Amino acid sequence: MEAILLQYGWVLIVLVVLEGLLAADNAVVMAVMVKHLPHEQQKKALFYGLFGALIFRFSALFVITVLVNYWQIQAVGAAYLLFMSAKNIYDLKKHKDEPEEEYEGKPKKKGSGFWMTVIKVEAADIAFAIDSMLAAVAIAVTLPHLGNFDIGGINGGQFIVMLLGGFIGVIMMRFAAQWFVKVLNDYPSLETAAFLIVGWVGVKLVVLTLAHKNVGVLPADFPHSTAWELTFWIVLIAIALGGYLIGVRNKKGN
Repeated sequence: MEAILLQYGWVLIVLVVLEGLLAADNAVVMAVMVKHLPHEQQKKALFYGLFGALIFRFSALFVITVLVNYWQIQAVGAAYLLFMSAKNIYDLKKHKDEPEEEYEGKPKKKGSGFWMTVIKVEAADIAFAIDSMLAAVAIAVTLPHLGNFDIGGINGGQFIVMLLGGFIGVIMMRFAAQWFVKVLNDYPSLETAAFLIVGWVGVKLVVLTLAHKNVGVLPADFPHSTAWELTFWIVLIAIALGGYLIGVRNKKGN
């Protein structure tokens, strides 16, 4: 029994690390989505949005074998992130190219309202969640059965460890997103880098969609291959580092 519990503990740690890695890029997207809200509403939007996403993750574990067939969820998420990235980078460039006095005379564009922002946060996390849940299922089903009950066709012990991993991951994402909001407020020039990361995460969802078994444009194992994982993280870190260095230089210049 102790050996089984140790196995469960180890797998839970692996799932938390996996969720933590996924939370890093996902949190940037969440931060960008809530940044336009007043400061006191940003935390609430992240809390409500990710709380709703957590309920979705819990429900989805019961129907993951059905949900995995719908590649359209990730396709819509990818399209939205790419659109948001391109539109905001264009708007930022347009603002930068305009004379300051001309820009100041224009009314500031309103962002989405509070509840619409909450819905967008939930929708983005749903697009991210499917791949992480599939990875969690693949890892958890290797564990020996614990207990004599099943939940949603999955052994009770395996289900609980997947749920705990997802719950901890959502909490990590919420606090990481809150930190990114603060960084973006401190270094406004980082916004371009943040939107580039949003677009790059959109590319990640495009790759997942193209590798889906019902699409088959890319090999099914490509999104989890070492080559793609390294490429994704090297590009993401390069964008973040470049944006940070430019932000620090601009802040010193001011």
